[in-house]
Amino acid sequence: MPELPEVETVRRGLAPVLEGERLVHVEARRPDLRFPFPEGFVQRLVGARVTGLRRRAKYLLVDLDRSETLVSHLGMSGRFRIEGPAATEPGRFHRASGDDPRHDHVVFETESGGRIVYHDPRRFGFMGLIPTDALGTHPWFAAMGPEPLSGDFDGGRLAAVFHGRRQGPKTLLLDQRTVAGLGNIYVCEALHAARISPFRPAGRVSRPRLNLLAGTVKAVLARAIEAGGSTLRDFAAADGALGYFQHSFRAYDREGEACTNPGCGGVIQRRIQAGRSTFWCPACQR
Repeated sequence: MPELPEVETVRRGLAPVLEGERLVHVEARRPDLRFPFPEGFVQRLVGARVTGLRRRAKYLLVDLDRSETLVSHLGMSGRFRIEGPAATEPGRFHRASGDDPRHDHVVFETESGGRIVYHDPRRFGFMGLIPTDALGTHPWFAAMGPEPLSGDFDGGRLAAVFHGRRQGPKTLLLDQRTVAGLGNIYVCEALHAARISPFRPAGRVSRPRLNLLAGTVKAVLARAIEAGGSTLRDFAAADGALGYFQHSFRAYDREGEACTNPGCGGVIQRRIQAGRSTFWCPACQR
């Protein structure tokens, strides 16, 4: 499913057309997505003013002046489309296909004439309305670790979580209790850049290397956000979504290709780890 950079680029694309705007019309064209819409979904949104757009992990948060927050998760194939004179699809993805209007499930119209359509062929995405002051204790968020781009995520955080653990660093980084929002692609990329094996017992990674890893996670995510996200194969197969960061992958999906780490000369390999493909270089990731 879309990872943190995809959601962040969507947030940045929606902000200019939603922040400060009042919702004058909302249409839910079906009773559910992955889950049913909350009771009174349309009525609770119509007339509300959007006070801000945020992201928590892979969730988009739309704060309203009614002390509620519209929470949206894109699932496997969800996306927002902005219609009108400045038509675009936030996230800087380009689309080869997948515009069947039968998959346009939710429509938002703003006081100034903006129209935002939520399109989701697989309907694995979902939306909820949660009291803003209760977000931190809601089951979707209560157990989440710090944001990886925040000051709360650093080598000290990793040292505390990794201490004495026999699981590999990749397994623990994918645990949302360790850090919120990291997915398979960017964990592979960060471990490769930091030259840390995804299979090494996490408790045996030194503190200096953990400091390096935390900084590398931040750098990889920042580059991906700047580039507009990544191609995700399932995501693309559903609706033709293609991002741009895939052209900069240094490990992920490069099985059999030369390692790009300076002075290495190794070859990227792939192994299934906890049901997911792990891409790494045995020569330099120790």
